[in-house]
Amino acid sequence: MNLNVNRNILNIVKFILLTRNLCVILFLCFSITIIAQNYPAGKTILDKVDNNMSAKTRVIKSSMEIGNLRTKRTMQSITYSEGDHKAFTEYLAPAREKGTKMLKLDNQLWIYSPMTDRTVQISGHMLRQSVMGSDMSYEDMMNDIPLLQRYKAEVSGEEVVDGRTCWVILLTAIIADITYYNQKMWVDQERYIPLKVEQFAKSGKLLKRTNLSNVQKIQGRWFPKTYVYKDMLKDGNGTKMTIQEVQLDVSIPSNMFNLSNLK
Repeated sequence: MNLNVNRNILNIVKFILLTRNLCVILFLCFSITIIAQNYPAGKTILDKVDNNMSAKTRVIKSSMEIGNLRTKRTMQSITYSEGDHKAFTEYLAPAREKGTKMLKLDNQLWIYSPMTDRTVQISGHMLRQSVMGSDMSYEDMMNDIPLLQRYKAEVSGEEVVDGRTCWVILLTAIIADITYYNQKMWVDQERYIPLKVEQFAKSGKLLKRTNLSNVQKIQGRWFPKTYVYKDMLKDGNGTKMTIQEVQLDVSIPSNMFNLSNLK
């Protein structure tokens, strides 16, 4: 009799513990769901990023520091762009690169070299080569297509970057022909500007890291003026690009994007 009573008591205790644990698990799952639901949609955040950093036309004068302390060199250029389909860049300094020009039309790229007086078209795997020895590839320069046309976005959490609270966005490619299958992006919650970006191969290997800073308000929108690009597959301290002048939504002559303008 006592044995049966003891078994009943033991079963009741087990039931209470099981029920209690189940309640705890359900509560945690519910709490996590509520927290996740409080995050904004990834698409909403990227829309705001595009509204800040994209424009119908842009004229940008910039300098680019390439290399390390021993071999550092600084290049200056001016770029005219129209949407994400047309871009024309001319290098202004130093003397060795002065007069070099690049023209992008959709997914095609041409480069004119004053040293050889020749125009060369860059295509295919050659687009992954370094631009002027920098940590940027030609493909990086041409990749101005809005992120939402190439990736699906999911908010995974919040982190602080350079003292700013950011949404952490995970991007996964929705198209087949793409260099960076995944990206991780830290977006300033107040200004909706990426402050850090990591780009990965499909295997999960980290390929590029970019840090953005010196965010200023230009023509009513936030815009980063300093970029540090680091190719994780090569040595060196990375490539620093500083935006010196920015003009958004200005008139650009249509002949700026003609092949004849390369010479």
